[in-house]
Amino acid sequence: MAEFEPVLSRNWNVPDSRTLKVYESRGGYQAARKALTTMDPDQVVSLVKDSELRGRGGAGFPCGLKWSFLPKDRKETLMCINGDESEPSTFNNRLLIERDPHQFIEGIAIACFATRASTAYLYLRFEYINGYRIMEEAIAEARAAGHLGKNIYGSGFDLDIWVHRGAGAYICGEETGLIESLEGKRGWPRIKPPFPAIEGAFRKPTVVNNVETLCCVPHIIERGADWFKSIGTPKSYGPKLYCVSGHVNKQVCVELPLGVTCRELIDKHAGGVWKGRKAKAAVPGGISMGLLSAEELDTPLDFDGLRKPGCLGLGTAAVTVMDDHTSMVDYLYNCARFFAHESCGQCTPCREGTAWMYKTLKRIKAGGGRLEDLDILVNMANNLGIIPGTTICGLADGAAWPVKNVLAKFRGEFEDYIKTHQNPKYAVTPLQERIAHGLSVDPLLPILNGPTNGSLRSLPSV
Repeated sequence: MAEFEPVLSRNWNVPDSRTLKVYESRGGYQAARKALTTMDPDQVVSLVKDSELRGRGGAGFPCGLKWSFLPKDRKETLMCINGDESEPSTFNNRLLIERDPHQFIEGIAIACFATRASTAYLYLRFEYINGYRIMEEAIAEARAAGHLGKNIYGSGFDLDIWVHRGAGAYICGEETGLIESLEGKRGWPRIKPPFPAIEGAFRKPTVVNNVETLCCVPHIIERGADWFKSIGTPKSYGPKLYCVSGHVNKQVCVELPLGVTCRELIDKHAGGVWKGRKAKAAVPGGISMGLLSAEELDTPLDFDGLRKPGCLGLGTAAVTVMDDHTSMVDYLYNCARFFAHESCGQCTPCREGTAWMYKTLKRIKAGGGRLEDLDILVNMANNLGIIPGTTICGLADGAAWPVKNVLAKFRGEFEDYIKTHQNPKYAVTPLQERIAHGLSVDPLLPILNGPTNGSLRSLPSV
């Protein structure tokens, strides 16, 4: 493979990179002009399919294949772009929006032409206030210059882009939850089928794509499918923006070929682990993916390689590094608290399961843990989510995976914590001890508070 040339981030350090003037001076909108004036929509879809571009939002589903699911006899198509980016430690979409919005708009235009969508909705995370203002200005610039609006480039293709700001819900990163929120309803996932390609936003055929996915499209049109497939690893082609944060000397977002290792990201691009410490573990792509132990940091960060060490997948490629002073009990507690808060509550196994995992870990952290709690946590994690078929969307899987993954790799640390962090407040009374063992209870037996011999641990509410 030739020396890697960044394309998604090539304009980031150029002064005024967010403006139309600078973007056009660096070849911007030529790919859109080429697609709209020299190709038909089916040719664009075919080219993207040939490139094997996979979605960068988390699931890694082939982009061109998703476009081809739309009904052939449809009268109207809508495009929804997921700019919610609520996965913890993920910030690559924010940088694409803030530093090079016209690259993103060009990708939207080509994707809408390919799918025959005349209206596109950008669902943007509410906290991205600066990104919202930049996108509104860039859309106005593009419309005034003829890159959006009616009869673009004389091709007969019309397109309008509207920015819709979310309300801070993680669940709206799921495509049907996003659509429900966009329609002004409560943001929670729909039962599928029907899938969005058949019945999506406002009950019309809809395509939902991620920001980074669409930013790849202009470069595929300009350079071709073979160029795109010359980058990365088999079945994980193209450039990727990797975020690195946590216990590193330099928190960065870098563009590299798919398949770079976690160790290279930490040592070469993030300046190594901070304070001269060693890495204990690293989250490879958002907390819902699980984590890599220190011995697994040479795993390629692509769509398929991360399954070998027991991770759910690449996710958003947001790497979070934890040093050797980090408590895995604290880490898993924070993960469980996040998912319990973000569950929409529609599915009972997710609503109750995430809450109970959080409460159990909260009790363990407070000094009331029992060794059998670890088996109970794994059992709960194994019984919620799409994978066992108990929920509508994958949030429960994302909540369960860190529990299964961390306890498989760091169970000894949890056992030691439970044994060495016992709070007398959780000790059982003699009366509770007798009841638990099925012994007769004298109603006049005084209820004595205080520690016992530890043969039984209670489960007080928290």
